[in-house]
Amino acid sequence: MPEGARGAAVWIATCGGVGYVPLAPGTAGSALAVVLVAAAGTIPLARPCFRVLLIFSALSIFLIGAWAARGAEKSFANTDPPQVVIDEVAGQILTLVALPGATWKWLLTGFILFRAFDIIKPFPAGRAERLAGGWGIMLDDMIAGAYSALVLVLLGQVLK
Repeated sequence: MPEGARGAAVWIATCGGVGYVPLAPGTAGSALAVVLVAAAGTIPLARPCFRVLLIFSALSIFLIGAWAARGAEKSFANTDPPQVVIDEVAGQILTLVALPGATWKWLLTGFILFRAFDIIKPFPAGRAERLAGGWGIMLDDMIAGAYSALVLVLLGQVLK
């Protein structure tokens, strides 16, 4: 990978430097995603359109993130370096697809659920993490995001 592309990959993978937060960079990446989703929620869109926007965003970030994470691994000479937080951004956005336009309480609940599933890595997330290159870095967080979204939907049904 050319040096310029590697620099761009690191910048994307660290979400413009958010991954350099000294304590809990993954949590900082997740928080960035919550802020982005909350800001996007101010766009006057119907709920189904907002959900499509979030799904498209999560999938786009997933694909770009796989490339960027692979480049960042090479730059940091480390497998799944902690500075790479684009995976948390994609997974957290996927979580919040469950309840688009949610209140701050649901955003916080989604944040906590995602962080828990990202840390615990229930099957098949732990296995997915072992995939080569940026795919493993990204896919385990997408699985955590899917689990978190499912729990949010179930909670939303129970608490209605």
